[in-house]
Amino acid sequence: MAVHGRSTLRDLFDDSPTPHIAHPPRTHHRHFYVATDGSYRADGGGLGAVIETRDGQRVARLSLSDTPPDNNVAEYRALHLGLDVLAARAPSGSRVGVLVDHDDLAANVNHATLAADDPDWKPAHPVDVPTHSEYHWRGIRARIADFDELRAARIDSRVNPAHPLANAPDQYAHVNRRKERCVIPDAGGRAADDGHADAGAEIPPPSRAERRAGD
Repeated sequence: MAVHGRSTLRDLFDDSPTPHIAHPPRTHHRHFYVATDGSYRADGGGLGAVIETRDGQRVARLSLSDTPPDNNVAEYRALHLGLDVLAARAPSGSRVGVLVDHDDLAANVNHATLAADDPDWKPAHPVDVPTHSEYHWRGIRARIADFDELRAARIDSRVNPAHPLANAPDQYAHVNRRKERCVIPDAGGRAADDGHADAGAEIPPPSRAERRAGD
């Protein structure tokens, strides 16, 4: 269950001022929530991600150093990472709530989600992806298609639990050594561990193996 005094990702998602179309009232039908954040500094940056079930059971937490060219790319890389990690652990048919503190990214995710049923992927509203984020946007769109339903909510960076992970990866490196569980919510909303655990190896950002110069 959630730690006493700490808001669950579901609470943050439900309380978000994101327009109603982004997450209709039946939020209790969502199985997982993922919060991500990316940071950029001249001497480097970081990626942070936190994944929980709908009852606040933590599935994974990541804090990785990274060298994005700007803050926009960092935000897209972080969401790409978080969705990749969740996709490896979530059963088929999962409904997902995404939490980011980047307005345009949240809007783009929701526009892409609404367009996912269109075979030509034609969003009703224009999607403007920042320069050098195209690779990660393709990955994000692919993950959107993997889940049964996904919506994004914009939250304040001050309450985003991924924010400190992204901004101080040197201080939070220990979270990457913890074994990550595949926690599957049951029909009643409770979380059950399926007994599977990874080897606990550090997970690189999704782009690291194929990163192109300047991307």
